[in-house]
Formats: sequence, C-alpha cells, structure tokens
Amino acid sequence: MIRGVRGAITVTKDRSEEILTETKKLVLEMIKANNIDPENVASVIISTTPDISSAFPAKAVRTLENWTYVPVMCTHEMDVPGSLPLCIRVMMHVNTEQKQKDVQHIFMNEAVKLRPDLVKSNQVSPA
Repeated sequence: MIRGVRGAITVTKDRSEEILTETKKLVLEMIKANNIDPENVASVIISTTPDISSAFPAKAVRTLENWTYVPVMCTHEMDVPGSLPLCIRVMMHVNTEQKQKDVQHIFMNEAVKLRPDLVKSNQVSPA
C-alpha cells in the first residue's frame, strides 16, 4: 500500500540556507516518526508558498544518505489570500504496512496551525 506522509514547516525569511536547513529538519522528523526507508519511497513532492523562491527545498532531501535516487519535485502552492506565509509542505508517497490512522504527519514551527488536529505532542510549536 502506498500512503501519503505529510509534513509542513515555516521559515522566518526567504533565505537559501534557512530553507534547506528547515526542510532537512522536517524530512528527518518525518522519516524518524514513520520509520521510513528511502527504498520504500515512491516519490516526494515539496511545495512552497510563493514568497519562497531563493532555493529548491528538494536539494535538502537529495543530500540525505541513500536518498539520491528518490524522485523529488518542487512546486508552488496556490496564492490564497490569508494563507500561512513562508511555508514549506512535503508529501511523501511511501510503501508501508501502516494503517492510514497510524501515519504520523509532522507539522513544525508556525505550520502547526495548518492541522492542529494532527499535531502530536512531540512536534515543535511556535514559541
């Protein structure tokens, strides 16, 4: 079964280094929480809000050990008035035996506001 594992994180500014650092932090937490092996990942789609344009977040994923051959693609989110700014979203398509309700979706920084119903106590809330 292929399941979608969702994650989101925000950055404070559109800076290349911060985009890559925060994306890597998010993806590593998604991997850890769901015990994901890159051999079981069909693909990863990363979207950013239109106010992020100084780096491709996919570059952070490609630097992870054994993730070189995982297909990763970046795109922009719809520009909806009032939406959360400076946000990076990840959708990982993973072959897994986990039931849908047991998948751990990860929301960090200000992105915890996107799906408060899915935020677990171990996830980072805004200060």
